[in-house]
Amino acid sequence: MDKFTPQQRHRIMASVKSKGTKPELLVRKFLWAQGFRYRLNSDRLPGHPDLVLRKYRTCIFVNGCFWHGHEGCKLWTLPKTNTPFWEKKVKRNQQRDAETQRQLARMGWHCLVVWECQLRPRHRQATLQAIAHTLNHILLTDYQQRYALPQPNEEEPLMAAEERRRYGDNN
Repeated sequence: MDKFTPQQRHRIMASVKSKGTKPELLVRKFLWAQGFRYRLNSDRLPGHPDLVLRKYRTCIFVNGCFWHGHEGCKLWTLPKTNTPFWEKKVKRNQQRDAETQRQLARMGWHCLVVWECQLRPRHRQATLQAIAHTLNHILLTDYQQRYALPQPNEEEPLMAAEERRRYGDNN
């Protein structure tokens, strides 16, 4: 049984934001302080990722455990009232998240999902450091693939300049 009246519950649920949430702000402030630059809620990409780091070709989704059905998390419990509605809603959110990530991967983007419970004080610093580490790893890996040096051929060594000739030789 719900402890709020239907009007109170409606007002509470209507006040839940989808942008600028506290977990999202924690991630944003940390990344900005570490020197990462990003765009917010890009409408050019499928799913409107919370943070888009173009240099790293990475999208970051900061998901609430309740709204996105974080399995095994104590913050995600199915409400006791109107259970079929909530099961259907959360399942639909999970399917949409998976499809969005598939679309982004096909477009060559990396996706990171940060859960609300991972930003609790006990796990916050480790999670934020892991995000920074992952972004740096992505950058280095992509950079190495994009700018691979040619491998020297034993028969024909690489030469940085012309052969040295004696002055006056016209050959």
